Amino acid sequence: MRRCLSAVAFACTLALAGCGHLSEGGAASPEREAIDMPASALASNDRPAEPSSASSLASTGLVLPPWMQAANWQHQSFPGKRRTNYKAQKFQGRDALMAEANASMSVVRKKRRIAAQDLGRVKFSWAAQELMVKADIAQRDAEDAKLRVVLVFEGDRSRFSAKNQMLSDLSQALTGEELPYATLMYVWSNQHPVGSVVHNPRTDRIRKMVVESGGMHLGQWREYERDISADFERAFGEKPGALLGVALMTDSDNTQSRIKAWYGSLQFASIKP
Repeated sequence: MRRCLSAVAFACTLALAGCGHLSEGGAASPEREAIDMPASALASNDRPAEPSSASSLASTGLVLPPWMQAANWQHQSFPGKRRTNYKAQKFQGRDALMAEANASMSVVRKKRRIAAQDLGRVKFSWAAQELMVKADIAQRDAEDAKLRVVLVFEGDRSRFSAKNQMLSDLSQALTGEELPYATLMYVWSNQHPVGSVVHNPRTDRIRKMVVESGGMHLGQWREYERDISADFERAFGEKPGALLGVALMTDSDNTQSRIKAWYGSLQFASIKP
């Protein structure tokens, strides 16, 4: 039951409170361009993550990477979960948001509404130094990932299965937020091939698209440019509704492991005619 509640809390948190009223404006082959750089050593940090609720990253006193300073990113933790440590840190000379998970789970999120007809591309970059050997995004008890970029969408909720409607009702009762209609994650997997679409083991309303796999590119900045509508259609078999929010997430609570990774800039861009 505790795992179920955690899954519900996680899913509804990604919906972003009040996101339905925001005012801010066939298989597709994976598209990516890599920038390879040499690996560098990691500094050890043995401090445990501290519990927290949703809070503005800027309000914590941290100096944010330049690409995060213009938007109201928030750090959201979860009941009964240690918090992943997020902070600005240069990696191989580039401004980044460092994420250090130690048997922990939390997200950095912001509201961003883009109408369905205006969905274009999302550009992001990340880097990781090592794999979480025990993690497997397809397994309920090992469903951790060192790097995730998360997109949340609205849609026709009358199409929910009985199970998903039950989860949504439970989410509403526990948190005041309904289960999002659809959540698409871009992830770095240990073992699933690039291009794979993996359903969350608790609800099929969360689906993960693998854009990096294995350890070949550890210690290197990796850059991606994804067609949001094409990826959503491939993952869910239907056209997307409006985008409601975006989140970054590094977690290791299921495997009780430790991982350190870096997120580079994230941007939304229109598709050129």
